Amino acid sequence: MKNQKIAFAAAGLVAAGIVSAVVSRRRSGPRLAGQVALITGSSRGLGFQLAREFAREGCRVVICARDGLELERARQDLAGRGAEVLALLCDVSNRADVERLFERVRSQWDSVDILVNNAGVIQVGPIESMRVEDFEQTMAIMFWGTLYPTLAVLPEMLERKSGRIVNITSIGAKVSVPHLVPYSCAKSAALALSEGLRAEVAGKGVYVISIVPGLMRTGSYQQALFKGKQQDEYEWFSLGATLPGISMSAERAARQIVEATIRGDAERILSTPANLLARFKGLFPSLTTKILALVNAMVLPEGEGTEQGDPSRGKEVHAGIRSQVLDLIHTLGRLAGERLNQEPVTSGR
Repeated sequence: MKNQKIAFAAAGLVAAGIVSAVVSRRRSGPRLAGQVALITGSSRGLGFQLAREFAREGCRVVICARDGLELERARQDLAGRGAEVLALLCDVSNRADVERLFERVRSQWDSVDILVNNAGVIQVGPIESMRVEDFEQTMAIMFWGTLYPTLAVLPEMLERKSGRIVNITSIGAKVSVPHLVPYSCAKSAALALSEGLRAEVAGKGVYVISIVPGLMRTGSYQQALFKGKQQDEYEWFSLGATLPGISMSAERAARQIVEATIRGDAERILSTPANLLARFKGLFPSLTTKILALVNAMVLPEGEGTEQGDPSRGKEVHAGIRSQVLDLIHTLGRLAGERLNQEPVTSGR
C-alpha cells in the first residue's frame, strides 16, 4: 500500500512537471526569435499563412513570389502585424533568380536559418488534356524550384552546423491521384529529394523536414489551372478543397508545419484523410490503384476526346457557372481565399 502511494505521488509529480514545462514553454514567448525564415511562394495561400506563423514565433521573414502586386499586399499585411519582413520578387524555377534572391537576403540579414520550399502550381485535368509543357511547368516550379533554393542555402547551413529545410510536398507524392498527374509527378520528385537529403545530412546539425499535406482550405482552387471539361473539373476539385472534414484549414496546417519545423520532424502528414490514404496505400498498393481507377471511371469527368487547349484559372471557370448552391458550398473556401490574399493575378505565383 505504501509503495502504491509512493508510485502515485511520483506519477503526480511527473505529470505536474510535464504540465509546468508545457505552460512555461507557452509563456516563454517566441521560440525562433531572431531567426531568418525564407518562404517561397509566400504572397498568398499556405505560404502567406506560414509567413504569419513564423513571424509570430519571432522570425524575421523573407517572402518571395513572381507577382509584385500580390507580394506588396502580403508585405503590408505582415508589417501591419509587427513582423520584420523583406519582400523580394523571385521566380524559383529560374536558377539565376534564386541566386540573386539569396544574395539580397545575405546583404541584409547575413544568412537564412529556415528555408521553406512552398512555391507550387496546381493543374487539374485528364491526362489527354495535358501537354509536355504542363509537366515541364510543374517540374520547374515544384522540383527545380525546391532544388535551387536548397542548394543555395545548404553549404552555409552545413558550415555553421545549424539550419532547417522544410519541403512542402503533397499526399499526391505518396498516392498519385487521377486528373492531377503532373502535380503528383513533381511533388513525388520533391519528396524523394527531401527524404534523401535528410539521410545525407543526418548528424550534421541540419534538419530536413518533409511536409505531406492533404487537401487544405487555402482558396487555392481559385488559382488552380483547369483543363479538359473545365467546369466539371472545377466542381469536383473545388469541393474537395473547401468542404470541412475533407480539407484542413490553412491556419491549422501552418501551425502544425511550424511545430514540425521546431521539433525537426522527419515527416509530417497533415489531415486525417491524408494519413489514412497514405497508410492504406502502404498496406494495399494494388487495391488502392484499382479503387482510384474506379473513381476515375465513375466519378471524375471523362477525358475522351479532350483538347489540349490553354487552361483557365478557377476564378475564371467559376464566373461561367452561376450556381447559388455551389457558391454556398464554397463559403469556407472563399473566406479562406479572402484571408490569404487569393486575388486575380497577372503572372502566377
